Amino acid sequence: MRTRAFGVWLLIVLVAVMNGGLREAWITPRTGAAAGHAISSVLLCAAIMMLSWLTIEWMRPMTRRDVWSVGAFWVALTLAFEFLVGHYVFGTPWHQLRADYNIFQGRIWVLVLITTAIAPWLAAHSRRLSLREA
Repeated sequence: MRTRAFGVWLLIVLVAVMNGGLREAWITPRTGAAAGHAISSVLLCAAIMMLSWLTIEWMRPMTRRDVWSVGAFWVALTLAFEFLVGHYVFGTPWHQLRADYNIFQGRIWVLVLITTAIAPWLAAHSRRLSLREA
């Protein structure tokens, strides 16, 4: 299951990169930076939900714990990717990476992480998967 969950996370990363490209090329020029980030975050949340819904059966979680561990795994991978790759590969300064977490400045990136964490459970629940207790 973990390998399949990793494969789905790679799809999420691909969609997130495409979402960022859409934000920079089309959304932000029309709405401004703050609204562009908010719209992009909401779009990414929707995409994560859709990918979870489409792939949850393929990932084959057997227990409720499995479903929640997929969400936690995805969040851990996302944070590692964002901070490590963002800083060391793309050269984004640490303060800029942390800025996405400042909800007092209208940044709602944390909603993406919350969605990432709960999406597998919501998908399993909506698909009515038969999950054992952990």
